[in-house]
Amino acid sequence: MFSYYFKLALRSFGRNKILTALMVLAIALGIGASMTTLTVFKVLSGNPIPHKSEKLFYVQLDPGMREGYKAGEEPESQLTRFDAEELLRQKKATRQAMMTGGSGIVDPRVDALKPFSIDMRYTSADFFPMFDTPFLFGQGWSAADDEGRGRVAVISKTLNDKLFNGANSVGKDVLVEGHALRVTGVLDGWNPKPKFYDISTSRFGRGESVTLPFSTFIDLKMERSGNMNCFGREIVNDAQALNVPCAWIQYWVELDSAGAAGDFKAYLDNYSEQQRAAGRFERPANTRLRDVMEWMEYSNVVPGDVRLQMWLAFGFLLVCLVNTVGLLLAKFLRRSGEIGVRRALGASRREIFKQCLVEAGTIGLAGGLLGLVFALFGLWAVRQRPASYASLAHLDGSMLLLTFAMAVTASILAGALPAWRAMQVAPALQLKSQ
Repeated sequence: MFSYYFKLALRSFGRNKILTALMVLAIALGIGASMTTLTVFKVLSGNPIPHKSEKLFYVQLDPGMREGYKAGEEPESQLTRFDAEELLRQKKATRQAMMTGGSGIVDPRVDALKPFSIDMRYTSADFFPMFDTPFLFGQGWSAADDEGRGRVAVISKTLNDKLFNGANSVGKDVLVEGHALRVTGVLDGWNPKPKFYDISTSRFGRGESVTLPFSTFIDLKMERSGNMNCFGREIVNDAQALNVPCAWIQYWVELDSAGAAGDFKAYLDNYSEQQRAAGRFERPANTRLRDVMEWMEYSNVVPGDVRLQMWLAFGFLLVCLVNTVGLLLAKFLRRSGEIGVRRALGASRREIFKQCLVEAGTIGLAGGLLGLVFALFGLWAVRQRPASYASLAHLDGSMLLLTFAMAVTASILAGALPAWRAMQVAPALQLKSQ
């Protein structure tokens, strides 16, 4: 029966080519615009670590001065070095990691290559098991390396390919800023988008090439990058010193359950009150503990203009559907005589309704194919923009299926009213007029 309705739809298209083309174009433009913006939104707002995002929490404390304090305001987005090292020492979470970003120069010690700049991450040993980083060779360093300021590092697959031609480099040295670091592991292409664990730097840029212990970074006085906020009353000469009032370190913990998160939040409040009693903190306990998706939402990882563009595109799709409703209504009512004859020959209203819906769905399918072309062009245009996330704008398999599903569904919805109106045609009146 469907094939019969489909043949009738194709025959109808042949009789009204311009009207059919206008409907296909209207749907295609709406689908192309909405799928372009929806794809970009999906890329930016996706869960970067879905299997355990509800177990990873970002820690915030409020070590600020009493002046200017307002109850309920957000605390510092990062921790001071003293607080980060103290929380790490107390080990109240299943896993915990303090970290910051940096950069440096690698000397390849190969005549064919010149020294080059890389991005680096300074963190603690739990970083790798906490974020489930995949290893091509070796593993992360141990807690003993953290405590002993070990000259060790984990490098990326890209850097390993460049320096060691892809061979197992565990146990070999990489020369960074003139310091020899022994490779303990090689990451297997790990570069989550967005870079949720440190959104103070590039959120959608390349991953770090070298990761080394935080204590080693302090000992070797390596270059640091990222945000820093100093809030004390005295002039700070060395912002990275242990006891200075400067917040610049990200701190993540892994907890086993939501109940454990409540207990850890209480621990943070108690820690804040202890520091207040000791004279370090001047404000009442004001802590936050957000999981990955909550932290990304709070940090506005998805730019506001991307959300606005998405809603505008769906508004444009709605306008296109309204126009399609009008065109379909005109198309079906123009065929009132044909419909009247079919009704007189025994066709039920239900059959007329189904035929019209199949015709609308076929138009939607054609609109989806053309809309896919528009979407691919739109995503290509997005990739030409200087935005940091532009290179991620690609249509994957799920979005490809969604394109056609949206096109057909939208066209059927648009065709429902005209189809209902067409099946109300009275055959007697049409035969009399004929």
